[in-house]
Amino acid sequence: MNQPANSLQPEQKRGIYMTVAVVVIFVCLFVGFFVYGLSKPKILTDSELKTNGTFLFDNPRSFKDFSLVDYNKQPFTPEDLQGKWSLIFFGFTYCPDVCPTTLALLNRFYRGQLEGEYADNLQIVLVSVDPARDTPEKLYDYVKFFNEDFVGVTGEFLELHRFATQLNIPFSKSPGGGENYNIEHSGNIAIINPKGHYVGFFRSPPELSKLNIGYQSIRATR
Repeated sequence: MNQPANSLQPEQKRGIYMTVAVVVIFVCLFVGFFVYGLSKPKILTDSELKTNGTFLFDNPRSFKDFSLVDYNKQPFTPEDLQGKWSLIFFGFTYCPDVCPTTLALLNRFYRGQLEGEYADNLQIVLVSVDPARDTPEKLYDYVKFFNEDFVGVTGEFLELHRFATQLNIPFSKSPGGGENYNIEHSGNIAIINPKGHYVGFFRSPPELSKLNIGYQSIRATR
């Protein structure tokens, strides 16, 4: 016959309380790990990244020396790519569609990263492929319109061309158009690691969800 609860010995009660406490702790831990697993960003493999529009090289590529100038008229050299992750997009201030659309997207991406665990050491750089019209002053106003933290870079045409070539970014002036000429250029976004090495790129056209998961996967594994 079962003993009434109020007739249990103190040792028995302590045993029951301990068992219940252990079960409750176990359940809480299980639920906590389950919720954490759902909330933690998924990390993609390199093959999954490629399918997702993020291409990584087997071997990072170092830069040959270059000398450009930022929108504050300060030198922009390989040293400015050291110690941080850099996403570099090439465009120009007179660009009618791709550039403003991409910069607006990068602004949303950047602000989202500020709320996550990979916000540190990230810079977004716009390199102008139109040095004839994009003065540092004009570039400053244009870039700051999208995000106060973004960096704008320009320079002599040959220096820009050498830099763009190292990042596999073709660009060329469209014939005709007079002073309102257009410039055709790649919309890929180059990825530079904190060692200042070119490690891959986000394929154009970028999508916010793909940028997020691509960047998070790279930061988590490299």
